[in-house]
Amino acid sequence: MDLPGEHCVLVVDDDPGIRLLLATCLRLRGIRSRLACNGREALENMRAGIAELVIMDLMMPEVSGWDVLRERLADPSLQRLPIIVITANNLREVKAGVIGQHVYAVLAKPFDLDTLLTTVTTCLEHLDVPEPLAA
Repeated sequence: MDLPGEHCVLVVDDDPGIRLLLATCLRLRGIRSRLACNGREALENMRAGIAELVIMDLMMPEVSGWDVLRERLADPSLQRLPIIVITANNLREVKAGVIGQHVYAVLAKPFDLDTLLTTVTTCLEHLDVPEPLAA
């Protein structure tokens, strides 16, 4: 399903293969993407207001996804920006760790691409919803 309008998703992962895969799949759905390889780049892009949604790994060098989540909570201008976490860590522990962080969804790596793309589409369709639909 293609979404009307120009949406942009920030893809944050230290694995260039995952960034390229997600960017390609998003483009095929009519969604632009911006790529970042660590949390520092993610925060720069988030503060620039480039993306409407962030797909982010948690374990990255320099500035981790956990660091990004903490910075986001401290910055009111970023708090409504939805984040989908993709992680190779223990899913139950990650879900417990992101409670209260306004994370839209948490998906395990390796992720099912159709599930991730459906989650992205659903999130983009509900950007006006004040709270995330799922933790």
